[in-house]
Amino acid sequence: MNRKTFLTTSLGLLGATTWSKTIVKEKYTSDQLIGKESLKLYSHKTPLLTNAGIAFEKMRKDALKEGVELKIISAYRSYDQQKNIWNRKFINNKKAGLDSEDNIKKIIQYSTLPGTSRHHWGTDVDLIDGSKPQEGDVLISEKFHQNGPYVVLRKWMDQHAVNYGFIRPYTNNSERKGFYYEPWHYSYAPIAIPMLKAYSTLDLKKTLATTNLEGSASLSKQFLKKYFVENILGVAKELKAF
Repeated sequence: MNRKTFLTTSLGLLGATTWSKTIVKEKYTSDQLIGKESLKLYSHKTPLLTNAGIAFEKMRKDALKEGVELKIISAYRSYDQQKNIWNRKFINNKKAGLDSEDNIKKIIQYSTLPGTSRHHWGTDVDLIDGSKPQEGDVLISEKFHQNGPYVVLRKWMDQHAVNYGFIRPYTNNSERKGFYYEPWHYSYAPIAIPMLKAYSTLDLKKTLATTNLEGSASLSKQFLKKYFVENILGVAKELKAF
């Protein structure tokens, strides 16, 4: 699918002209792409970049008219926030007896290395239906399928999200590698696509150079190469339309 076809069929609210201007005008710094730069966000309630926030609020209001309350569990996340998540999981897994290699493999089933999260960009959200009871861990796939509390939300998003520019990056496609299926996770494609393109030019080894990162000694060049291909680029094909 070429870029023009993608825009007219997949991003119903956006024209090709608008998209072209976005690609030409936007420039992203390395610090912005890895979560080390403060971003101007739409609001505290909707911590996304302004255009993504505007689109999300329109989608939220329309979903609410049909009985679906889009509640953000997580949106923008800084490098330090992601590092804290990583370190906490690594330490807990280590206490459970996992060696460094298996520890990292377990973490990257769902969580990213700090500096590589799409949440750093201010384009991505994790959602649940706020009208349903929020019990235990809400971000598990079972709760979005069968008799789970967020099935109606998933079906509504499956049908309508793309019309507002939002696409699920981690699909339930057996051919996709990398992070596990996340039915709650959506990316605002008009910004996320050029940001992924810009991110692809970074030197990942230098990007991940950090102190106090648990398991950093096991992040070999070979591991990072595979991680880049399978995890960072392991998203829905529509989000790689560059």
